Amino acid sequence: MLLEGLETLYLLAREKTMGKVASRLYITQSAVSKRISNLEARLGKKLVEPDGRHLRLTPEAIALLTRIGPNLNELKGILFDSQQLTDDSRLHIACSETILAGYLGPFLRDYMQRDQHLDLATHHTPVILEQIRAGDAVLGICAGEIIGAQGLEIQTLLEEPFCLIYPSRPEFGRPLRVITIDLGNPANRYLDARLSQAQLSPWMQMDSYFAAAELGRAGLAPATVPLGVARLMGIAAAFCHLPPAGSRLTRPVSLCFRPSARKRERIARLISALEHHFGTLKPTFDTGWLS
Repeated sequence: MLLEGLETLYLLAREKTMGKVASRLYITQSAVSKRISNLEARLGKKLVEPDGRHLRLTPEAIALLTRIGPNLNELKGILFDSQQLTDDSRLHIACSETILAGYLGPFLRDYMQRDQHLDLATHHTPVILEQIRAGDAVLGICAGEIIGAQGLEIQTLLEEPFCLIYPSRPEFGRPLRVITIDLGNPANRYLDARLSQAQLSPWMQMDSYFAAAELGRAGLAPATVPLGVARLMGIAAAFCHLPPAGSRLTRPVSLCFRPSARKRERIARLISALEHHFGTLKPTFDTGWLS
């Protein structure tokens, strides 16, 4: 199918290897190779060529994706909206890793006793949005600020507070160097201004909150970590400290889906269950146990 070939070429441009593309598409590497070969035969052009252990696109392939790339995900999404959805259809859910680990384990255990056909994968927020737009996932549960969600519905489920992890209470009221999550991620950039407002200066930026928390607990520097991550890691209250009052150090947790999702009974039922679940979590963000 032409669309399958274009989708595979689009992913290959990003992932660089057949193996990574196969993992993204849940198919074999030989199937990836066949899709590319069929597309090359259809177009009469060479589209990929070796580049060490990776592959690179030919100038013809780059020109093709430049023309159709912006519309490819939307076209896939429209096709997804038109597909029949049965009780046995697999529902793919894309989720932030820390939200999945921190808040969704027991919920999914119980929910999947009623609906066993759910698949979950963890991604950063920009990838989650891309998968929802393309219809590769029916729901996204995102952490951080949502940017570039035109045409999608975004619903904020909660604002998760941050705490600072350190063996002793940090000396606020003066500039303070802290360990943070990677602020280069578009979903985390909003934190830069809020940290500055609180006189907290990013010193080291980690790929994961878990790494930041461990360095903060070791006393290297205070680490800004969402409350749910601190609880998940079992960090003692004596190591968790409230940021300065009025600093607005929170992390939005949002549900993302295509506008047609609420019109499909199974997806709408899951959305409703998630809304209720996160609604019950809001009262648990009592920070009175923090110093």
